[in-house]
Amino acid sequence: MGGFISHFRRIIMKLIKLTAISAAVLASTAALAADPVIVVDDNAAVAYEAEPVAVAYQAEPASYAYDANAGVVSNTTGAVVGGTKGFFNKVVNPASVSAEVGTLGYGANIGWSLNEKTELQAGWAGGDVADLFGGDFDADDVNYDVDADFSNPYLGVQLRPTGNWFTVGAGIIVPDNDFDVTANSEGGTYKINDVSYNADDVGTLQGTMEHRNKLAPYATIGFRPNITNNFGLFGEIGAAYMGKTDATVNATDPEDVVRVSNGVTDIPSGLNAGQVAKLAEQELEDKDWLEWLPIVKVGATYRF
Repeated sequence: MGGFISHFRRIIMKLIKLTAISAAVLASTAALAADPVIVVDDNAAVAYEAEPVAVAYQAEPASYAYDANAGVVSNTTGAVVGGTKGFFNKVVNPASVSAEVGTLGYGANIGWSLNEKTELQAGWAGGDVADLFGGDFDADDVNYDVDADFSNPYLGVQLRPTGNWFTVGAGIIVPDNDFDVTANSEGGTYKINDVSYNADDVGTLQGTMEHRNKLAPYATIGFRPNITNNFGLFGEIGAAYMGKTDATVNATDPEDVVRVSNGVTDIPSGLNAGQVAKLAEQELEDKDWLEWLPIVKVGATYRF
């Protein structure tokens, strides 16, 4: 009988120990108890393997984002810092430099590659490019010689929508373009609003023009083939909307009385040279010369 009681006691003790072991396994959630739990039962050692569990820690404040697909929490601070560093490197390390010549003038630009199909550009073009437009133009029946002083800083984007040489560009020009104009008489007269004014009475008509837009949007299409790994060529055509034209025209002697010609003789017009100059000025503004400025340019690019 005594032996049975002793055996029963050992069974009860084992049950108690097993219960304690189970409690220890559950309590291991506070200590990440992934190592085996070893219990010595009399002379026998029993090892119980605890399942790993997740433990939440109170961490220092940081930027976290929950990934619903992966079901994990990841620290995004490194990604933000890395992204900012990458952007800074792009800004201070341009991908290309280009030289260009065209209707905007002579100039250059710097390019930053945002990805394989997109490049940000900042550039400037300017100078006296009036000869590219023929050096003169007609406003109704009066021909004007023109000298131009262009300054066209611009910011734009070049896209390669098909991933090859074909490009599409768009951006903004900040124009500061001045035009000096001089009227040319024809047959001894200036024909303004279908009236022929005696050129000797009017004298020389000279003036200036400028476009009203302070910001001019533009769009282009073109091609940009690479000749080597570093060198390439490009060409673009398009247009920029420069806006309406403001003009100022002055006569040599604005108070001189001006005669008009009827094809046979000259008769008083009732106007002086200054008033005739104002009529010419109005014609120039109505002309809106280069309201849509054509963009044609070619150039070469060096890629780093």
